[in-house]
Amino acid sequence: MPKVLVSDKIAAEGIEILKRVAEVDVKTGLSEDELCEIIGGYDGLVIRSSTQVTAKGLDAAKNLKIIGRAGVGVDNVDVPKATERGVIVVNSPGGNTIAAAELTVAMLLALARNIPQAYCSMLNKVWDRSKFVGNEVYKKTLGVLGLGKIGQEVAKRMQAFGMTVIAYDPFISSHAAEQIGVELVEFEDCLKRSDYITLHLPKNKDTIGMLGAKQFAMMKDGVRIINVARGGIIDDAALIEALKSGKCAGAALDVYVKEPPDFSSELFSLPNVVTTPHLGASTEEAQTNVAIDVAEQIVDVFEGRSARSAVNMPALSPEVLAAVQPYLPLAEKMASLAAQTTEGRPTQIEVRYCGEIASIETGPIGRAVLVGLLKPVVGENVNPVNAPVIAKQRGLEVVESKSPEGGDYASLLTISIKTDKGVNEVSGTLFGAKDMRVVRMGGFPIDIAPEGILLISPHIDKPGIIGQVGTILGNENINIASMHLGRTTPGKNALMVLSVDSEVPAPVLEKIARISGIDSVKQVAL
Repeated sequence: MPKVLVSDKIAAEGIEILKRVAEVDVKTGLSEDELCEIIGGYDGLVIRSSTQVTAKGLDAAKNLKIIGRAGVGVDNVDVPKATERGVIVVNSPGGNTIAAAELTVAMLLALARNIPQAYCSMLNKVWDRSKFVGNEVYKKTLGVLGLGKIGQEVAKRMQAFGMTVIAYDPFISSHAAEQIGVELVEFEDCLKRSDYITLHLPKNKDTIGMLGAKQFAMMKDGVRIINVARGGIIDDAALIEALKSGKCAGAALDVYVKEPPDFSSELFSLPNVVTTPHLGASTEEAQTNVAIDVAEQIVDVFEGRSARSAVNMPALSPEVLAAVQPYLPLAEKMASLAAQTTEGRPTQIEVRYCGEIASIETGPIGRAVLVGLLKPVVGENVNPVNAPVIAKQRGLEVVESKSPEGGDYASLLTISIKTDKGVNEVSGTLFGAKDMRVVRMGGFPIDIAPEGILLISPHIDKPGIIGQVGTILGNENINIASMHLGRTTPGKNALMVLSVDSEVPAPVLEKIARISGIDSVKQVAL
């Protein structure tokens, strides 16, 4: 009988499920050294956020087959090392969906009716009804930023309150939104039309500071903000100013840039702010759900079935892995490049395998494409196992085709993203085993390595443009590592790709975009 170590406190229901197929030991509060001393005798490990599963611990885990994280994040697990050791890592991404959605609704209503403030007044034995006059949410407009699982559950609940729900999410189809009665709109439109705005976005380079002074200026006077997603998506200084000026009538916050937060911040002294200590997943039911979920997955693995929420690559034979491994980073980076340069809302992803690549197992490569495509928007929880499911949930059609002919290349991988505004296509190949190259982009021949920070600018092919861009970057002390130009006909449209050594600030990008002949400029991080 396999042995399972439970090193963090989880719900008893999860432990009972594990006991059906395994011998279970519960030993919490272990140090790294203490864990290393005993982990070699176990086939499974169940953790929450306290236990740190390091490379050292995994090296000591000679018999370990699976790690179950009773929750969403796996920051406390060295996933690449686990993958290298052949250890499956599973989590429970949906276990706290309802808990987070219900907290959002509670925060929204508390904000609308001044419930926390009125309660504090009553604690002080003060009866002051006129001070806490609230607002009805009926017939108001709720803007949902991020229409994933939690965002959709919030939308359904607030529709029952008579709210009109609109949403911004660049990676969900209009059809999927329409099925739950939500109107998809552009980001700025969502800000301008909403009486209440709720955030359900991952925290990444694109969403950090997403709501700043510029965005607050677009909003309705008296808008109310709810954030139970991640701290840092709202710029705290801009929020404080909006709250003090009355532009924002109130904010309800469950998450902070740093946790525990700096309680000296003015956010915690403003009367129109409701705060809670990151309670999104803190319900008895959610804790039970995540324990049951990971326990069931561990049982599945022990009994020879697949885990439904694995966060690392499923096992492949050594022969298949050797053939596909070189293409995985190429596929992910190409897809990320395509995603960051695509305009509009994606509806279809086409992946074409031409030449020698068409003769190998392309399933893992296709999954790597979806990871690269979705991760910039959905967040770090996207992985080769769940990427197809997430794509389907968001209404993305995935089409794959193979051809034995690779043209000028032994192997050619092409990713085509169809959106409501057109088609964006990127082609790439490998020179040798590791030299990744993008050889065609947006219809232009090109030769770039998909790595680092890239500035991509379609423009008119005329003298002086490249020099002006170089001068602007030089004046800002931004070094150009390489420059590539793609064109089909001299004097017509062309594509410039610059590799730079440091991130280019937004004002500098805007200055480049104003150069006569420049169509646009996008900064891509790979």
